[in-house]
Amino acid sequence: MDQGQILLVDDDPKQLRIRELILRNAGFNVHIATSAESALAVLRAIPEKIGIVVTDHFLPGINGAELVRELRLQLPSMPVVVLSGMPGLESEYDGLAVNFQTKPFPPNELIRIVQELLRSPVQ
Repeated sequence: MDQGQILLVDDDPKQLRIRELILRNAGFNVHIATSAESALAVLRAIPEKIGIVVTDHFLPGINGAELVRELRLQLPSMPVVVLSGMPGLESEYDGLAVNFQTKPFPPNELIRIVQELLRSPVQ
C-alpha cells in the first residue's frame, strides 16, 4: 500500500478542488471521486495504492456513512476522515471507526490529521 495516496470524495467541485490542492501542495498523491459509487470503483481498482479516504458526508446516491459501510466490507482497516457541515451526523458513523470532522475545517488541520492517520499502524 502506498501510504501517501489519498482518495478524496466530494460532489462539490469547488470544495473538491480546494482540498485536492491543499493535499497535493502538502506532498500527497490525490485521487478524486465525485460520488460514493465512483469512490468504491477506485477502491476496487487500486485498493493497494490508497492509504486513506477523505470524504464529505453528503454525496449523490449513497451518503458518506453508506460509503464507509461498503468500504469496510472490502477494506476494514482503511483510515477514513469524514467532513460534514452538520455535527449531528456523527452518530451515523458509530462503530465505523472514522475520524469525523465538522466543517469549516482549516487546511493545516486536514494535513495534520491525514499525516497522523497515515503514520498510524493498521488497525
